[in-house]
Amino acid sequence: MNTMLRRLAIPAVLMATLLLGACQDMGMKPMQQKSLYDRLGGQGAIVAVVDDFVGNVAADIRINKFFGKTDIPRLKRLLVEQICAGTGGPCTYTGRDMKSAHAGMGITDAQFNALVEDLIKTLDKFKVPEKEKGELLGVLGPMKPSIVGQ
Repeated sequence: MNTMLRRLAIPAVLMATLLLGACQDMGMKPMQQKSLYDRLGGQGAIVAVVDDFVGNVAADIRINKFFGKTDIPRLKRLLVEQICAGTGGPCTYTGRDMKSAHAGMGITDAQFNALVEDLIKTLDKFKVPEKEKGELLGVLGPMKPSIVGQ
């Protein structure tokens, strides 16, 4: 590195460090990335995604039999709560845990994967960016062991 750049780099780093410290001393926080909830578009966007997703599931002969006697408005509300809470939103999930909710259903890997495909179809329809889509699937994916084979 030439001497002129070296002379400029040290004061610049020092200035940035002091500015960050001063902001924190004044109660200010450095800019943080928005939550996944906010990046997805908040409550309204989640409601729209859940509505479309439930429509996809209803039309999917691989899995729609599981929802034949389901209270669909309640299911939608719980899905919105679950996605909202799981993505850093202001919601609280009020439903049962996944293991209890799916007990006795005998859901297979293939059926779980069909549900995921239906969700991805919806996320693609709404043009959810790959990063956010991956993060959302990363939030929901760990639930699989509590759903499959119960």
